[in-house]
Amino acid sequence: MRAVTAQLPHELRSDARDNRERILEAARTIFVSTGLDVPMREIARRAGVGPATLYRHFPTKETLVAAAFTDQMHACRSLVDEGLADPDPWRGFCRTIEKLSELQARDHGFTAAFMSTYPHALDFAAIRTSALTAAAELIRRAKDTGHLHPDVMVDDLILMIMANNGIHATTPTARLAASRRFAALMIQAFRASPGSAPLPPLPRLVPAVSAPRPESNRPSTR
Repeated sequence: MRAVTAQLPHELRSDARDNRERILEAARTIFVSTGLDVPMREIARRAGVGPATLYRHFPTKETLVAAAFTDQMHACRSLVDEGLADPDPWRGFCRTIEKLSELQARDHGFTAAFMSTYPHALDFAAIRTSALTAAAELIRRAKDTGHLHPDVMVDDLILMIMANNGIHATTPTARLAASRRFAALMIQAFRASPGSAPLPPLPRLVPAVSAPRPESNRPSTR
């Protein structure tokens, strides 16, 4: 009896871990295929758990989305860090655009999570803010080379993410190929050229994900 009793806590913890992983796997699958509006009860059904179990692990939709896509947010930050590590800032900027477009093409749900507002998912928001702040530094360095259009800002990368997310294709391979072409077109658009005209003003698209702009982009207060 003592041996059986001693095993129960470990087994319960193991069951809880298994339930959590099943929920996250089901959530990722559904979010990628249908978006973030799927009801929590449907996620519970697909995971093979009851609604009470789902809410015990993830009390709100935002905590579930944040947990499901935290790894992708870390991947996004890693892509920007790789660009910053490149000794050629313009090349680092271009490679970041290419790899970010590929990341989006492989995972639709990540884009929806990135663009959403989750004020209470503090860890997720912190990773996103960190990635955008690093992207602002990547842009600043690329501008210093003279290759990047002087008016480009972090908000333009958000606009690119929104546009790339609109690509639809019959197969994942075709979507990936289309996103790669889109990235090449965006790089050409971002490139500075002799006599480049100023870009039209860009409205703030998603206030919650805005990062501090590089000093050179901030309007003068004098």
